[in-house]
Amino acid sequence: MLPRAALVALLSLVAVGAQAAPRTSKPAADAAPSPALLQRIATLALKQVEFGSVSLLPVRFEGSRIAGPIEDGSRVIYCVSGHMYGRTFGKPEKPKVVLRYADDRLTVLDDDEVCTGHRTRPFPELDALGNKR
Repeated sequence: MLPRAALVALLSLVAVGAQAAPRTSKPAADAAPSPALLQRIATLALKQVEFGSVSLLPVRFEGSRIAGPIEDGSRVIYCVSGHMYGRTFGKPEKPKVVLRYADDRLTVLDDDEVCTGHRTRPFPELDALGNKR
């Protein structure tokens, strides 16, 4: 059994070592986008035909979701989906759009598979902006 003084010294070294250990920061891909970027993403998504930009009937959105930022090589991707009511009677449409963010620009991609398996979170900005139209 260790003497009491040796035990205290060992515990203090462990405590100092734990404090000096480098802290791992959250990777950029896990960071939530800024509110301004979320507004830009919602605006661009709503300009897509899949999201009712060309519709004679009024549409409304519920349960919109966003995944991202997802780092795919040198690209940063956002995946947007939602439930859109109005163009079909009864059953909602489930539009999806994949957006690439690079050099402070958003562009639409034709690659749905990049979104498979990524965790989504609620996207109330799309619901709010889409239901104002």
